[in-house]
Amino acid sequence: MIDAVDYQLIAAVQHGLPITARPYAAIAAQLGIGETEVIERLQVLRQLGLIKRWGVVVKHRQLGYQANAMIVLDVPDQQVEALGRQISSYAFINLCYQRPRQGERWPYNLYCMIHGKSRDTVLQQWAELVTGCGLGGFGKEILFSRRCFKQRGAVYQSAAQQLEPAHG
Repeated sequence: MIDAVDYQLIAAVQHGLPITARPYAAIAAQLGIGETEVIERLQVLRQLGLIKRWGVVVKHRQLGYQANAMIVLDVPDQQVEALGRQISSYAFINLCYQRPRQGERWPYNLYCMIHGKSRDTVLQQWAELVTGCGLGGFGKEILFSRRCFKQRGAVYQSAAQQLEPAHG
């Protein structure tokens, strides 16, 4: 079971670790606990599946990945799980998730993203996906981004705000 300190720890690390020789010590000082306790709590949060992984966030557009496409698919509900897993197995797929359909005007229920350096590369990868996953018979659209107004990782709470456990 997690406690208030765990919620504060999640808030402290959600934007990344401080760039310092001992980042866990810096977080510990911020929270008023020991460095070892920070590490142990993070290990428990990872074991519980509340922290999936540690990683670096790369701004893909600034690295030349300008062709970004969201692919939307109208897949029979009984095939979503299998196709979602199959699509996710392709290295060029960055995200893949299911969402509810929104009636006849927007019948799509499976979404995925491809980030590429060129539109042609993304279209080739899309063709590979259609063939490899047998998507030819499904309703589908490929939607290329025109402009990015904002993109960031998920933020669950401000550093000053303590997230309370959900009730219910």
